[in-house]
Amino acid sequence: MKATLESATPLVLPEDEANRTLLAHVRPTDRRNPTPAGRYNLVVLGGGPAGLVCAAGAAGLGAKVALVEKHLLGGDCLNVGCVPSKALIRAARAAAEARECEGYGVRVGGSVEVDFPAVMARMRRLRAQLAGSDSVRRFESLGVDLYLGTPRFVGGDAVEVDGRVLRFSGAVLATGARAADLPIPGLRTLEPLTNETLFWLMELPRRLLVIGAGPIGCEMAQAFRRFGSEVTVVSLDPRLLPREDPDAAAILEERFRSEGIRLALGAKILRGERRRDDRVILYEREGRKEEAIGDAVLVAVGRAPNVEGLDLERAGIAYDRGGVRVDDRLRTTNRRVYAAGDVCSPFKFTHAADAMARVALRNALFFGRRRASALVIPWCTYTDPEVAHVGLYRADAESKGLRTRSFEVDWREVDRAVLDGEERGFARLLADAKSGRILGATIVARHAGEMIGEVVLAMTAGVPLGTLSETVHPYPTQASALKKIGDAWMREKLTVRARWLFEKFFRLRR
Repeated sequence: MKATLESATPLVLPEDEANRTLLAHVRPTDRRNPTPAGRYNLVVLGGGPAGLVCAAGAAGLGAKVALVEKHLLGGDCLNVGCVPSKALIRAARAAAEARECEGYGVRVGGSVEVDFPAVMARMRRLRAQLAGSDSVRRFESLGVDLYLGTPRFVGGDAVEVDGRVLRFSGAVLATGARAADLPIPGLRTLEPLTNETLFWLMELPRRLLVIGAGPIGCEMAQAFRRFGSEVTVVSLDPRLLPREDPDAAAILEERFRSEGIRLALGAKILRGERRRDDRVILYEREGRKEEAIGDAVLVAVGRAPNVEGLDLERAGIAYDRGGVRVDDRLRTTNRRVYAAGDVCSPFKFTHAADAMARVALRNALFFGRRRASALVIPWCTYTDPEVAHVGLYRADAESKGLRTRSFEVDWREVDRAVLDGEERGFARLLADAKSGRILGATIVARHAGEMIGEVVLAMTAGVPLGTLSETVHPYPTQASALKKIGDAWMREKLTVRARWLFEKFFRLRR
């Protein structure tokens, strides 16, 4: 297995059979880049979710396509994001369920122990198993010219990689983002982990310090606590998931505290220190100076777009700290070049990158006029319970001057949630007060990410809230809470006069 790529940084660790299989798929060392032959219809820079969708879609339509990847095909999602993190979260949930099973009348002999090396080995095995879909072999079989190397623009219609110049009629920038650097004095001395190195761990840290209370920080804090680490979350934000519904964040905070996760929220980090083997974060909170001590530190704050080294200026492509600047059609300031995914979007999710790629592809190849603003993009934090959201929050709607109505069902009102022992949480929908058009939704539940899809479909199709009342769900399911919300809307729309008319009608029918 080739250990490095243009630097002393390993591609992936540890060097085992699963990771050798992974690299054989996404960065094989025994191949040479093709020789360009003529102008490409589309050159795609970046082999993460957005880039792979663009390349496969264009090739499937018969276009001549080149795909350039600097690091590993599959991008963050496959290698250091969604896939490995969800494998860990599932293992952590299994440990939690085993510890809680007595509450369901099930006894497990002895204590519940987590074999952390086995957990990580399972993750690596499953990641390698899934890598075939993003592999060099697959994309070459689709007819894509695949170039592994560092690209840079050499003009408004040309990119150079590995000494080869690729000329194009159109291009898509899909270079993604990376973990942002934090300007905290002494942080580097702590040798902090990020999502890019967390999954290299072979031993469970006895004490883990997590900087950041956003989705990545919360997901990994809970997972490692369930594995057995003593976990402290340190965040400048005064609550978990600061961008989410405060009621949802409060439920998650209650769960975290019940599981023994220490929360240092509203904390201004002053510096990091090494004290022999201890890693120390010093912070100030409510006027008092405090410290958190751990054996490992995970930085889970912010993402920075990958725009460096591309020579975007030579192609006339404007960018700033937020990434590449695009219009609503995802076109950059170079009319030939479009962008999709984390490099240009505030929605830094795999599914958002996929959806944006489809917009960019159609517009780049067919002079289309599809708009990114028309996409209905949900998101989910995969803690336990999960927190899923789509659309507007109430504060957003009020700032826009919209008249709204909010409807909520607590899981204690849903039979299946009670039977599952998962009563803590809710489903809340926001609708236009007059038309019932769904404006947004928040769901807090163990499988909220699965439930939110029904709301996304309703919003995408433009059907009103009352349609949920007409939707038949199998009984018992937790998703039937959405039908209850539809019923509540229908009851509210039954005005006093309408009820009087119905009562009069029925009296005549007696």
